[in-house]
Amino acid sequence: MLSSFNLEKFYQYLLIFLAFLLPLTVFGANLIIVSIVLLWLLSGNYKTKFNQIIKNKLMVSSIVFFAIHLLGLLWTEDLKWGLHILHKMWYFLLLLPVLFSIVKKEHINYYINSFLFAMILSVTISYLIWFQIIEPFKDANVFNPTPFMSHISYNPILAFATYLILHKVFFNRNLSKFQFILLFFIAVAMCCNMFITLGRTGQVGFFTVISVLIFQYFQYNKIKSLLIVLTIIPVIFFTAYQASPYFKLRVDNTMVAVGNFEQDNFTSLGIRLTYAINALEVIKTNPFIGVGTGDLPLELNKVNIQRTPNMPYTTNPHNMYVLVLVQLGLLGLISMLSILYYQVRLSFCAASQLLKDLGVTLPVLFAVLMLGDSYLLGHYTSLLFVFFSSFLYKDFEKN
Repeated sequence: MLSSFNLEKFYQYLLIFLAFLLPLTVFGANLIIVSIVLLWLLSGNYKTKFNQIIKNKLMVSSIVFFAIHLLGLLWTEDLKWGLHILHKMWYFLLLLPVLFSIVKKEHINYYINSFLFAMILSVTISYLIWFQIIEPFKDANVFNPTPFMSHISYNPILAFATYLILHKVFFNRNLSKFQFILLFFIAVAMCCNMFITLGRTGQVGFFTVISVLIFQYFQYNKIKSLLIVLTIIPVIFFTAYQASPYFKLRVDNTMVAVGNFEQDNFTSLGIRLTYAINALEVIKTNPFIGVGTGDLPLELNKVNIQRTPNMPYTTNPHNMYVLVLVQLGLLGLISMLSILYYQVRLSFCAASQLLKDLGVTLPVLFAVLMLGDSYLLGHYTSLLFVFFSSFLYKDFEKN
């Protein structure tokens, strides 16, 4: 049996390794997660762990969010799909509280740096594919070089990693000249990588976190920050538009899709907007508790067939807010928003500027991302959300 000291040490190695594997492999990350959860369950001391978890309002909100999904099975016709959704949501019931109870303040930089090393590796491979130095693999190709995962997940995670690097550049006063130049070069490489891939929602997320970083740098001086944002964001946007044919194509396609929506809704954006509009009809008839955890495909596709028969069958409206409103109504939406609320609220009690800034940025980023897809259900993005939440909002003085 591992002693208490050795178990704590082993946990930290696993957490650092999990941070590294997070953006690289589903199988590897899940293997570490299973190991952590099994060790946690077998190590006992449940009363102390339980008391630590329930004293944190974010942990309680997370568990309640899962519990409402579980409760939603009671008025679900399609139990099979409902159980599938629950399977995707288990991070919020078990993994987040488990990680919360074992993370250590003194190892936070190790967690963050391990994640960043993995993202630097991922970006390097992305460029090697783009320059055709290595053969593409998985879903990557030279026109969309996103290794290890699809662009839907890659770009939001890249946006967050870019923010982390830039935060080091502008807030860490202890950097040597070499470290400053190296990190700035990495940040520029990540920014450029953002616009040679096709993740439109992630690109919106990128502009969001850059705006948040500017406000944080100027200590939330509204006028100064807003002026800088209104200068820098358009410069980055138009530079990317002129320099990247991929980004230009996505922007042009978006403008055409918006302009021609009433005549042609069968575009990537048009389909999303149509799903959202049709979902409103479902929400109107079940506004408070929704149609049940597993019945979105059944109910939304009924409306799609009636109103827009050209729409493909869907199990995902590509909007987390719409998804939760259809499934669980206002009850579910309020529960989900409470998670974001407590993240922001708890961030202001953080012990350091780094934790405070990251604690605000994470929920703001996801609040924007979830307009473009159901990012709390995807493996990579939900794990990012849960992993960073486990240590950003912990009161290490009390726990």
